[in-house]
Amino acid sequence: MTMLNGTWQHEYMISNGIKLHYVTQGSGPLMLMLHGFPEFWYSWRHQIPEFAKDYKVVALDLRGYNESDKPQEQSAYVMTEFIKDVEGVIKGLG
Repeated sequence: MTMLNGTWQHEYMISNGIKLHYVTQGSGPLMLMLHGFPEFWYSWRHQIPEFAKDYKVVALDLRGYNESDKPQEQSAYVMTEFIKDVEGVIKGLG
């Protein structure tokens, strides 16, 4: 699913069994932006247009944040699960 909003696109993909939301702009090599705690993709809104001149910029909402799925189990939020999510995004988009 793709939704246009301004200069970027809102998209979703399944990675590691959950739906992840991300914003993308540009074309070229993949540049993946990961937010900190307790932020979401919007933290990168000023950097996205600049880097999109040379890269396919993807600003991801990590699991549990914003429009990405929010698993109920505490065990779903260990670092190994976040790593699997990001690996799936890179494989799917890279």
